[in-house]
Amino acid sequence: MKIRRFFGKDMRDALAQVKTELGGEAVIMSNKKVGDGIEIVAAYDREPSPSLMPKPSPAGKKSPSLSDIIGDSGPDSLRALLEQQSKAAASAQAEPSQPAAQDSRGSVSTPSSAPASTPAQQRPAAAAPQSASSTPVAASQQASSTSDKDLQDIRQELASLRNVLQFQVSGLIEQDRRRAHPLHNYLAGRLEQMGIEPALADEVVSYTPEACDERQAWVYLLKLLANRIHTTGDSILNAQGVVALVGPTGTGKTTTVAKLAARYAQKYGQDQVALVTIDSYRIAAFEQLATYGKIIGCAVKKAHNEQELADVLYQLRNKRLVLIDSAGFGQRDSRLIKQLDTLRTHSCASIKKYLVMQANSQYQVMERTINTYNQISLQGCIFTKLDECYSLGEAVSAAISHRLPVSYLTNGQQVPEDLHVADAKYLITTAAKLYKKYALAHTANQAEAKRAHAV
Repeated sequence: MKIRRFFGKDMRDALAQVKTELGGEAVIMSNKKVGDGIEIVAAYDREPSPSLMPKPSPAGKKSPSLSDIIGDSGPDSLRALLEQQSKAAASAQAEPSQPAAQDSRGSVSTPSSAPASTPAQQRPAAAAPQSASSTPVAASQQASSTSDKDLQDIRQELASLRNVLQFQVSGLIEQDRRRAHPLHNYLAGRLEQMGIEPALADEVVSYTPEACDERQAWVYLLKLLANRIHTTGDSILNAQGVVALVGPTGTGKTTTVAKLAARYAQKYGQDQVALVTIDSYRIAAFEQLATYGKIIGCAVKKAHNEQELADVLYQLRNKRLVLIDSAGFGQRDSRLIKQLDTLRTHSCASIKKYLVMQANSQYQVMERTINTYNQISLQGCIFTKLDECYSLGEAVSAAISHRLPVSYLTNGQQVPEDLHVADAKYLITTAAKLYKKYALAHTANQAEAKRAHAV
């Protein structure tokens, strides 16, 4: 078996040279990138046919031999090349690894175990075996790294193909499901447009009776969603004790506390309710709550830490209801954990916690908020800013999916008029009206026309 090396500007050019000179039966042994293109090492069993032989060189010029092409010291057969590489690898493993030394001229040399007579005699003796053994090892390492890179590229391509196939298969399964249950697919799509989370929409649609038309099935689904919403009734205003409103910043906790306090003062008297703030981060947080307290006519206190909160609650132990306004933090804020720990202490074990959330938030935001505040046992939630919603299905989905009871709804800034006891039927009806007004194409166009006409 003979070997030859070919150089080309790219892989196609090099392969064309191999095919032209050696024929189609040549075996590609290796390929690698060089400075100006690609180098290919090919092997062949017999001499190529005369038609495939390279053209003779002009007169006076000697044709390059195989030794000239692959190097003066290169073997003429594949077996000799393999034997040389195996000997070089064995000698490299047998020799102990020693750090390379650098002389004053900047050249690097490796110390040799042979006895040295003079520095001038030592350098050539040590350099010769190194160059003979390190060249095949370096070539083998480079070929190995190239092979690893190619293998990694193949794996990435296979992973990409797998993702595409999975997407196509899921699409086919979805098409089959739609063809099998066209009404269910239509109703699930309407629920998702209303803001209902897709998993919840598929779940409730699966209970739809078969012998129903589109209108009957839609009414059935709305009633089913309403039955799955848990409410607490007027739990805060009908009870006694300590209640804390928690939640992210900007959800309207302070205004909701004022609404609850005003309602409670109207029902039981202003001396039966007190307000406490533990918000020591927001500017003028205490002043805002104190203004509400002055209008309502109830006591207002503040606490900066766990001990102060325990002392304030002891001072207000004769009050029928104590409402705590907490600071608003994002779910990833470290100060939130500190605040939750304050509400979780043994001295505050009797505090009832209610989560305040904006009804116009995204479902993912609500879900992460509920998961964060579930570290403390929540008695319910309060949805605010219903007047700013264009879709209410996200709030409905969050309450149903996490089985979090809904206590109150707020739809404005007026104190205490814009506070309402939560009702499941009202929530679903409002969500359906918002969907009909803003989500459906024809009704949305009508709403836009009415607003433009009003202007």
